Amino acid sequence: MSDETTIPADGAKPAMTKEKRVRADAQRSTDALLEAAKKVFATSGVDAPVREVAERAGVGIGTVYRNFPTRSDLIAGVFRREVDACVAEATTLANTHPPCDALSLWLHRYTQFIATKKGLASALHSGDPAFATLPDYFRENFEPALAALLNQAADAGDIGGDVEPYDLLRAIGNLSVASGADGAAHIRRMVDLLIQGLRYNGSAP
Repeated sequence: MSDETTIPADGAKPAMTKEKRVRADAQRSTDALLEAAKKVFATSGVDAPVREVAERAGVGIGTVYRNFPTRSDLIAGVFRREVDACVAEATTLANTHPPCDALSLWLHRYTQFIATKKGLASALHSGDPAFATLPDYFRENFEPALAALLNQAADAGDIGGDVEPYDLLRAIGNLSVASGADGAAHIRRMVDLLIQGLRYNGSAP
């Protein structure tokens, strides 16, 4: 018997299999939980009741524990999801904007990741072994994404070609420590100044 999917005579695509629907539903549930957890952690801290996360996600508390048996699993899941989302945006921006604009927009997007990471800092620095692999996950994903943006901008003559991705990631992190009512605006101005310096190092006016 052939393993190929039978295509209806009218050419219509076969309906999604039950297994695919289950996987898609499970992924949506996981995404909803992680998004809810990110928002709860930002407002109530990483020690917020798990029930608060479940309520925000619109699921039962049992669903939370099936997906993330421990609080550490949930925190690590939020971190990885935010890394993945930020990295994916680097590709999107590179495909839709001129090189230096893509780099500038992504560096500002990266400050949003830093803001989320600050909300998780107390847990991430707790020494919990569940978080031991996260620094490597950070570098293995962010450095290639930023390197691609830097290379494109350098090839276009917008910036110099001697910028190390990790140095720039650390610099943005150091600039993103401001807090208070004007903290976000201050961070944006400082990142803009850094980008101007990168452009000055190239041939861009």
